[in-house]
Amino acid sequence: MKVLETDRLILRHITKDDAGFIIKLMNEPSFIQNIGDKKVSTKEDACRYILDGPVDSYERFGFGLYLVELKNAGTAIGICGLIKRENLTDTDIGFAFLPEFRSKGYAYESASAVLRYAKEACGLNRILGITSPDNTASIAVLEKLGLKFESMIRLNANSPEIKLYAVNL
Repeated sequence: MKVLETDRLILRHITKDDAGFIIKLMNEPSFIQNIGDKKVSTKEDACRYILDGPVDSYERFGFGLYLVELKNAGTAIGICGLIKRENLTDTDIGFAFLPEFRSKGYAYESASAVLRYAKEACGLNRILGITSPDNTASIAVLEKLGLKFESMIRLNANSPEIKLYAVNL
């Protein structure tokens, strides 16, 4: 199901048919380094991740992570969307792209559309962004979107410190 469209991109619900792409994206060294190892290495792992993550989020909250495709080619290039975490007060925006589609403005383009959607369709007033302290590319996108650094946090007692950004919509 298509959710958003920009000049160059379509953002749609992630389905089990996207398992191959999810395996590829989540096993990129930069994904594992900056976001974490989601233990998605088989089609079954990917389907479980899709059903327990994005699909569950669509059903529970009316939003989630979306597959980002090039409009003209239908090529899957990344994910971008909204995540409601139990240990954060507000919803956060997340994005990840295959290496060959980085530095082309796709993260900013898709995330800008997601922020408008968060306000207009979801009625959200504040959006967070979290990132590892050395992920300069994601920090640049968050700041370009208007999010401001608030503090260093830990998502749980055993997790590393990460940067927390926020913006009022």
